[in-house]
Amino acid sequence: MAEAVIDASALLALLNAETGADIVAESLSGGVISSVNLSEVVAKLCEAGMPEKAIRQALQPLGLEIVPFDEEQSYQSGFLRKGTRDAGISLGDRACLSLAKLLGAVALTTDRSWAGISVGVKVKVIR
Repeated sequence: MAEAVIDASALLALLNAETGADIVAESLSGGVISSVNLSEVVAKLCEAGMPEKAIRQALQPLGLEIVPFDEEQSYQSGFLRKGTRDAGISLGDRACLSLAKLLGAVALTTDRSWAGISVGVKVKVIR
């Protein structure tokens, strides 16, 4: 069973050796990521000019389980909208939160606005 669901911001912190990267590194063996959040990471790396081959080489060795965004996550992400709208939580954020909720895992993020929401998910802000 997954212990942590890693948000795009947390994975980018790891890849960029930013503050909190050590917390993410410790969570990799029991961690998963939503396919939505993986897409966000790939997009950010592309925007930074990283070639496709280098992106794959950076991400694949991490061994993160990639969880497809399925029908139940779609519902759960939608249900989270009302309780997260005022905090500016995006669809990608809700994908991470809904997966964490479904798995009973902690959600790892760098986004401090998550600390102020109450949606039945344990959140760990890594910096």
